[in-house]
Amino acid sequence: MDNALIVSNSEKQTASFTEMLEAASVRRVVVLQSCGEARRYLLDRDVDLVMINSPLQDESGENFARHIVSKGASQVILAVKSEHFDAVTAGCENEGVLTISKPVNQAVFWSALMLAKSAWGRIRRFESENERLKRTIEDIRIVDKAKWALVSRLKLSEEEAHRLIEKQAMNTRSTRRQIAEEVLKTYGN
Repeated sequence: MDNALIVSNSEKQTASFTEMLEAASVRRVVVLQSCGEARRYLLDRDVDLVMINSPLQDESGENFARHIVSKGASQVILAVKSEHFDAVTAGCENEGVLTISKPVNQAVFWSALMLAKSAWGRIRRFESENERLKRTIEDIRIVDKAKWALVSRLKLSEEEAHRLIEKQAMNTRSTRRQIAEEVLKTYGN
């Protein structure tokens, strides 16, 4: 995790969270005091972790935590008063919000942070794999389009068009997609 956002109106708790995040090698920590400020901040920025110390000036923080998690980009740790912990956890855990009880025990916070880092790493790997698969699908789509351009223009069979693209890619040390794009330029879309 490279960056974190702390949403808290308690200077003491903010200092404690900041210290622990820095000890966990989080490079950039931004502190805001309300959910409204945090929502505006997150409109054009991505953060790896959002630490919410509830209650806040403008809301309890539960809805905000669920909102962030629903966007899928950040991990969220929500610190709530011990008397509300069970109810808040029951409402947030299925959404993927990590909830810890206040007063915050450093060992519990550290465990929650390690869980958040682990989940964040897993999400990043899935996102990377998803992007790779999207590129692969797009490559296949373009190659297929080029094959059908060859079939219709040069009256080749689908197998012949496929072999032609493959052979040209090997001969020119290019990708099949690059050859397909050239075919499409030559023979039209």
